Parts: sequence; C-alpha cells; structure tokens
Amino acid sequence: MTVAIYPGSFDPIHYGHIDIAKRAAQLFDKLIWAVYARPLKDIMFSTEERLAFMREAAKDTPNILVMPYGGLTVEFARQQGAKVIVRGLRVTYDFEIEYQTALANRQLAEDIETVCLMTSLKYAFLSSSTLKEVAFAGGQVAEIVPPYVEVALRKRLAQLQDDPGDKVKVISLLE
Repeated sequence: MTVAIYPGSFDPIHYGHIDIAKRAAQLFDKLIWAVYARPLKDIMFSTEERLAFMREAAKDTPNILVMPYGGLTVEFARQQGAKVIVRGLRVTYDFEIEYQTALANRQLAEDIETVCLMTSLKYAFLSSSTLKEVAFAGGQVAEIVPPYVEVALRKRLAQLQDDPGDKVKVISLLE
C-alpha cells in the first residue's frame, strides 16, 4: 500500500487545495492531508479550524485522512509510513520553491519521494494569501472556497474589524 502525505498550512483551504488532495487520493492508496500546526507565519485560523475545513472537504473521499503535525515533514512522513510527499504547483515560482524543498527533504530522507501535481488551470492564480487579500478587501470568494470556509472567513474578518489590534495582524498576513 502506497501512503502519501499532502502537507501545508492551508490557512484556509480553497478549491485549489481540494483539487490537489482529491487528485492525489486517486493516485495513492492512502493520502494523509496534513496541516502544519506551527507554521513560521501568522495564521488566520487555528489548527483545529483548518483541520475541520479539510475534514469537511475530504468527507466523501474515504482514502483521505486529515491530520495535524509539527516538526519536520519527512519525520512525520516516516511516522505515518508515507513514502511520498505531494505538492501542488501553480506557477514557475512554485517550482523553484518546491524544487529546493524537495532537495532538502531528499537530503534528510532519501527514501521519501516528492511528487508535484500541476494545479488545474482554473486555480492557477489561487493562493491562500490571495484569497485572504480578496476577502479582506470585500471581494467575492464564493467561487474559490467552499461555502463553509467563506462563512468562517467572513466571520473572522468581521471579528478582526472590531479589534484594530488584530486588524494589524491581518494586514501583516497580506504583505
């Protein structure tokens, strides 16, 4: 049985992430969709909230297991018996970052491969940062996130507008 992990911060998930997860689930016996619990960046949603979004998105795909992790991705992969790390590529810039990360992971764990899936064309522009920026500016996000994510995003942005200190945190996310 081939186990793969699809790691990331997923803050929040969008249809591009879901597309990669479901396509990867068709390629591997088991896909662990893993949310990194301690990213080195400000996040809008807690680990528990991000996990809930992902579980809802994956509920109709029985071979996707959603889990949190901390520490090195390759160590988490080893703990889960995964031999593959799945990454999504949108633009050439993504390739450069993923190439460097794959080389570093290969240095740390020669037995774990990185497989990159090209995003579907309709999601090539999409990132969580772009999503948050559009939502923060009052733009429509209904076509790029599931309804439950849109509701949570609007609610969180409303909370942040009520607290000017938190608003500064959101602006720093978008820079």
